[in-house]
Amino acid sequence: MQMDNERILITGSAGFIGSHVADRVMGLGARVIGVDNFDPYYDVDRKRANHAGLQRAYGDRFVSHEMDITDEAALAGVVDGQGLTGVIHLAAKAGVRPSIADPGGYALANVVGTQRVLSAASACGCGRVVCASSSSVYGNNEKTPFAEIDSVEHPISPYAATKRSCELIGETHHHLTGMPVAMLRFFTVFGPRQRPDLAISLFLGKVARGETINKFGDGTTSRDYTYIDDIVTGVLRAYERIPAHGYRIWNLGGDHPITLNGLIEAIEGVVGKDAVINEMGMQAGDVDRTWADLSRSGEELGYAPTTSIEDGIARQYAWMRSSGLIEQRATES
Repeated sequence: MQMDNERILITGSAGFIGSHVADRVMGLGARVIGVDNFDPYYDVDRKRANHAGLQRAYGDRFVSHEMDITDEAALAGVVDGQGLTGVIHLAAKAGVRPSIADPGGYALANVVGTQRVLSAASACGCGRVVCASSSSVYGNNEKTPFAEIDSVEHPISPYAATKRSCELIGETHHHLTGMPVAMLRFFTVFGPRQRPDLAISLFLGKVARGETINKFGDGTTSRDYTYIDDIVTGVLRAYERIPAHGYRIWNLGGDHPITLNGLIEAIEGVVGKDAVINEMGMQAGDVDRTWADLSRSGEELGYAPTTSIEDGIARQYAWMRSSGLIEQRATES
């Protein structure tokens, strides 16, 4: 897929998924306008390093702006007259557990922010929008694997509720404007540059340093972890094919769920050390399981993840070591 004629706005471009998507589309020839507010939810220096790496690699084909997507005037100023062909909207306040403490902040950033991005896309004559949703919208559905046609009317966290709201806003926007809009339900993404608060990143660092990890529940909860390269491929396929569908929701997952106990064992194998475990109770807002039904995305996008959990963890650990994150954290502690 060549993208020489594409000029794409990517929101959340300094984040984990956003920086990988920006790298891939520019590698295919696109020009990118990157927008990020550098939310201090985790180390802002990591995000700035992501942008700096994109700038070094692609020069003037990457233009970045530090701004909040809920600022309607600022967003309009960024996109007006730029000849955008599409938008990949990945910016959001992330995290299930923190959303319980700040539901209003999550509603503002995720719901209002998404509406602002959709409106700006229409105002500048953009051709398509791809938005990040989340597997969290499925809540604790008993049926597995989770399919796009399943009921998602019972979210169990404010974060999940905002993501479902964004899907409805996207559908309404398509109905009113005719703009093609894709909503992608990501299933627990991991790999190099993953957020440091997420389980794989957190466990890799702590096990490597011999520190205690907190295991919530009895270890039988499971997640459908998805390697970042597979997610990026799905994002680009959705960007390419959404005009043929108008509005569509697609699952992007790994299709091989692993229990928390199994994940810890895999991390022990990669690091070469046994984990020191602190047994904890389940946390509010956490779902029991996730598992993506990839029938629709496989048929309509040709999406087929190729990276196993073991290979992906090994690559993430190698990146953490080469980036000095293991040693750096050990020095700070």
